[in-house]
Amino acid sequence: MGSNVGESVAAFPLRTYGDDTMGQEVSQPKPEKTRKRKPAGAVAPRPVLRSLSDIYGFFRTNTTPVYFVSPTPYNLLGLDEWVGGFRYISYFDSFDGLKPHSFSPTHQGPRDFESFESVNTYLLGNKEVIDYIGRNGTGVVLFVMFDEETEDRARELGLRIALPPRELRERIDSKVVTTRLGNEAGVRSAPNVMGRADTYKQLRKVAKKAKLGQDLVVQTPYGDSGRTTFFIKGADDWAKHEEDLVGEDLKVMRRINHLPGTVEAVATRHGTLVGPIQTDLTGYDELTPYRGGWCGNDIFPDVFDLKTRKKIRKMARRLGDRLYAEGYKGAFCMDFLLDTDDGSVYLGEINPRISGASPLTNLITSTYGGVPLFLFHLLEFVDVDWELDLKQIQSRWDDFDQWSQLVLKQTTDEVELITEAPSSGLWRMDEDGSVRFVKQEIDWHAVSRDNEAFYLRVYGAGEYRYPGADLGVVVTRGRMQTDDRELLDRGRLWADGLTKAFRGVAPESVVVPREQLLATKWF
Repeated sequence: MGSNVGESVAAFPLRTYGDDTMGQEVSQPKPEKTRKRKPAGAVAPRPVLRSLSDIYGFFRTNTTPVYFVSPTPYNLLGLDEWVGGFRYISYFDSFDGLKPHSFSPTHQGPRDFESFESVNTYLLGNKEVIDYIGRNGTGVVLFVMFDEETEDRARELGLRIALPPRELRERIDSKVVTTRLGNEAGVRSAPNVMGRADTYKQLRKVAKKAKLGQDLVVQTPYGDSGRTTFFIKGADDWAKHEEDLVGEDLKVMRRINHLPGTVEAVATRHGTLVGPIQTDLTGYDELTPYRGGWCGNDIFPDVFDLKTRKKIRKMARRLGDRLYAEGYKGAFCMDFLLDTDDGSVYLGEINPRISGASPLTNLITSTYGGVPLFLFHLLEFVDVDWELDLKQIQSRWDDFDQWSQLVLKQTTDEVELITEAPSSGLWRMDEDGSVRFVKQEIDWHAVSRDNEAFYLRVYGAGEYRYPGADLGVVVTRGRMQTDDRELLDRGRLWADGLTKAFRGVAPESVVVPREQLLATKWF
């Protein structure tokens, strides 16, 4: 260890929004007999974390429960190896009870969930979950998504939310607000205009005034970009999406030739730390039924040229500093668009949360750079001082291996009750392109070659699968996409091999409405 600071801390008190009082006090080493005793009533100075070793020791010896409540453990998979007291509470038992520090309540058949938030609310109201928290103790809780009802359940259980305020997150999540904040930070979006339109003629009028041309990309303020982004060239396109657009505040953009990407960052009291840059996989028919829908990422050190990488990191830092000034602290994800015609980089959207980019970000920063980026999120909610050279930490994340993730959605149109599903663990691709299960694993550390992959199962036997369902995630070494955005054969083979491993039957009756099934997303 760089110092004995981390070793002296048994539990960390967390600072959460709406609660400036501290939880448990940071314990200090007992003074030796030879030391001069401090006057009665003197307060021991709080430790200052000055190295990555200090941070590691501080979190590793923590005993305060930190619960990650989510449909699956994927977004923060592996954090339990870095943070003592870290526990996963998940709806889907992806590991069949084999993963330590993980709990999934039993279920009587498929349930009717309207949203990501409704899953988390259900979990916090489940008796088995309540008993599990009772056995392990109250502490803090993390979510990807939560609403007011989820907040109330957490408060009733004595859990403190270690995330920015819900109201602030929801406001920043609006693509309209994102654009404004970006402009204020000097981070521009693709040529656009805000407005409303009840007819295609009105949309054309709005676009013409801003000189955006006729080939348009139109977004509504909230929701997954793959499902709330509409490509409109003419009246026929408008007619297809009219119900989604009328009555909404619209962001109308000129359509550009671009490469989409994302980068996760953490807004802190000392500035914004930016993780490794990722390219997005979007819209591939083999992976998703949604045009433009996100279905994975590639992460590799020489993505784009050095000038472009510096530009993207600068954008993320500016945006993070602007968010911090707005009252937002901690992890966020910045989606960007690289214009392939002139090299311009534009802000796409802000995801003010733990995101789908978090797993690869934490994999790279922990494996190659000392500690996971997410520990700096937790530091913003901890009553402890820390002082580190952010540029030096940032530089540790420049050299790493190539990795990728594929999010496998059901692309076919049927609804089935699953009778058999591929297991989470280590899988291997043979020379003929077939994939086979090797052994059960609880994370990606066993992946050592390009023909191996870690698969995390979402839907298992007894659950419905349906168009757009997140069936599972593949994490592997190497890339899945070419520089000019073509899905590599290995990506198709992994998707095909794993989706074919599902077996199902047509249900006698589907209790969940089809339109509701299509709204669900678990990462």
